[in-house]
Amino acid sequence: MAKKLVWGRAWHGRSYDLGRMSLAELWGAYLTNPAINLYAALALLSGAYALLTVRHWPQLAWPALAVFIVYPLVWYGLHRYVLHGRWLYRMRWSAGLWKRIHFDHHQDPHRLEVLFGSPLNTIPTMAVITGPIGYALAGWTGAAAGFATALFITCVYEFFHCIQHLNYKPRNRFIQKLKRDHLLHHFQSEQVNYGIVSFLPDMLFHTYASQAKDCPKSPTVFNLGYDLEEARRYPWVMRKTGAPPLDKPPPAMEETARRGC
Repeated sequence: MAKKLVWGRAWHGRSYDLGRMSLAELWGAYLTNPAINLYAALALLSGAYALLTVRHWPQLAWPALAVFIVYPLVWYGLHRYVLHGRWLYRMRWSAGLWKRIHFDHHQDPHRLEVLFGSPLNTIPTMAVITGPIGYALAGWTGAAAGFATALFITCVYEFFHCIQHLNYKPRNRFIQKLKRDHLLHHFQSEQVNYGIVSFLPDMLFHTYASQAKDCPKSPTVFNLGYDLEEARRYPWVMRKTGAPPLDKPPPAMEETARRGC
């Protein structure tokens, strides 16, 4: 169910709570999200350029395959070492960025408008990582194909990410497992299960947990280490939030997460 805007300006002047939405309502919110629309438009433009300039099909296939393989590893690295690192909030100039792209999401995992990454950060990151890979394999055609692949995968990841926080139990057992794994990251320990759709990097680097009993409850799972003591030392995130950081989720939010499992 969509509700009136509470936490700041969202698309169409509304804020969306995944804990109160149905799958049909999610589709409507997802397909009208400006970030998703922008990713899709850029993917179409990049894909069209690649198709118009391709001379041999491997120029498309190899860059797309390379990005498909690299993407989960890059996401894992960024998620674990950048988004869950503590250095971004300790610098005044990057504190607001960290708040927007990850702290807000962990403070309220059901809030849809902060679940999606900021295009001002995600698009340059995708271009910087996938462009050189594609160019090395097939020139500008390959760079465009690689960028289009990354944009498409991002759209898929974001939809599954929505499902993982939606008040809905998927029928498909594989998607159920993805959801359970991701909710452990939000409600058990932020030091496990950094993936969204692929948890192979977690398995490779020994950060995967399939059940809550496999990892101890983290005291910083909800605030990512930015507690009241840290807020006093590095106040910029708290000032932008307008309130002290929460150290645990509201009971209703945890109950929604349990039902989702």
